[in-house]
This record gives sequence, C-alpha cells and structure tokens, in this order.
Amino acid sequence: MNVYVTALLATFSFALGSQIFTYYARSVSSTWMNAVKAMVGLLFFVLFVSLFIGFQKISLPFILLFALSGALGLGIGDIFLFKAYSEMGPGRTMMLFGFQPLILGVLSYFFIGQAIEPKKLIAIIFFVGCLFTLSLEAFRADGHWQIKGILMALLWLVMDSTGVVITRYSFDQNPDLHAMEGNIYRCLGAVFVFIVMMKLKPYGLVSNFKKMKWKSRSMVVFGSFLGTFVSLALYLEAIKTINLASLAGINVSGTVFSAILECIIFKKKPTPYLGVAFIFFLIGVKILF
Repeated sequence: MNVYVTALLATFSFALGSQIFTYYARSVSSTWMNAVKAMVGLLFFVLFVSLFIGFQKISLPFILLFALSGALGLGIGDIFLFKAYSEMGPGRTMMLFGFQPLILGVLSYFFIGQAIEPKKLIAIIFFVGCLFTLSLEAFRADGHWQIKGILMALLWLVMDSTGVVITRYSFDQNPDLHAMEGNIYRCLGAVFVFIVMMKLKPYGLVSNFKKMKWKSRSMVVFGSFLGTFVSLALYLEAIKTINLASLAGINVSGTVFSAILECIIFKKKPTPYLGVAFIFFLIGVKILF
C-alpha cells in the first residue's frame, strides 16, 4: 500500500474513533477514556504480534525510547487532546492540527536532520487565521475566546510531535522492527502513565466500565480498536519511511473527516465561522503541498 494512502487511512480511522472518544471523555472523563483506549490498543497489538509476526530482538534503550514516545504522545499528550475535544469538539480541535507540520518540521530538522521548507512558515499564517476564527466564534457564542481548549490542543501537538520524532529515530536505528511491535512499546509507555495517575488520583478505571450498559462498553472498545489499534498500526507504518513534515501535512486531512463526521453524527449545521476557518485551513494545506 502506498505510504501516503496508509497515512490517510490512519487519519480517517483516528477521526472516526475521536467521535466516540469525545462522547465518553465528556460523560466520564478524559483520563478514563485515554486509559481505556491505551489498554485496548495494547491488548490488540500484543495479540497481533504474538499470532502473526513474532517478537524481534531489540535492545532495552530503544524499548525505553519507544515507551517514552508513547508516554508523551499517547499518554500525557492525549489527555490534553481529549480535554480540547471536550471544550471545542473534535472537528474544531483537529483544525489546529495545521500547526503540526511546522512543529514536526522544526523538531525533525534539529533532531534527525530532515529539511524544513520555507513555505511551511507561510502556511502557518493561514492556520493562525483559522485559530483566530474559531476563537472569535466561541467569543460571540459564549462570551469567551475558548483559550483553554486551544491551549490544550497546542500542548497535545507539542507532546505528540515530540513522540513522533522519537519514534522515527528509534525506527531509523532499528529498520527491521515491525511497526506493530513498535506500537506495543509505545502503548506500554502510555499505560504506565495511566497506572501512575491512577495511584495519584483514582479515576475509576474498572468501576466506570462496570457501570456502563453493554452497548456503551461495545462502543468504547470499538472506538479504541479503531482510533488506537487500526489508526496507530497504519500511522507507525507511515512514520517508518515518510518525511515527517509531509506526514503532518497529511494529518491535517483529519480536520475534514472529523468536521464532516461531527456534523453527521451530532446533526449539527456548519456555522459561517466554521466555513471561514475551513477556508483558511484549505489555503494553508494548499501551501503545504
């Protein structure tokens, strides 16, 4: 499969799973939903590697690096992401993904030597316009600029981008390692974060799951399977070979998927502000490509 198609399918899977994540992050908690998706993802990755691939030899330092990338991106970072979902909704949150090409481009330039293109700096102007439009919409509707949601999303972008660069470096040093096995170590890092958090401030990991009806349990597991297992399986396969700034450019397509899905699932009509923000977003993406 073409690596760009792989990245696009990963983004679509995550956008679809994010609709489920948003609902349960709001109704239960961001930390709980993140912990569940990390554990479900880990279970499926271990089963897949055990049954179809087999584990390869990898040194402990790189296992720890993969785990660190997962702790940053899938653990701490996704808590910020889900809080942004709760504040702004997945469609508007994912519009801020437009900043990731710049963040990833800078990080990959300094840490793994990948070139950064000047046009990405121009594209960021339009993504800022997108950000301002979304804030203005929130101010007109609720009397505030939704700064909290925006900051949560930007914190996630920094955490996730750092994790992606660490992951790419680890794959570069272990070219024969299968992406599915790399995902196991990343999920382990995320699960470790949530175990520590559970000890510091319990969030009802088991009790909240038991309270749910069978339908809700099925939706949570399905969303975790789609948004974690399927999405990460495809995403890490792309990370192994694609230019990271280009990968981030593809990731912003999740904005399109998520905005459409949000309108369909929650029966919301697109607002004029969302339309203007979307135009800024498309111009930024056009410059990136």
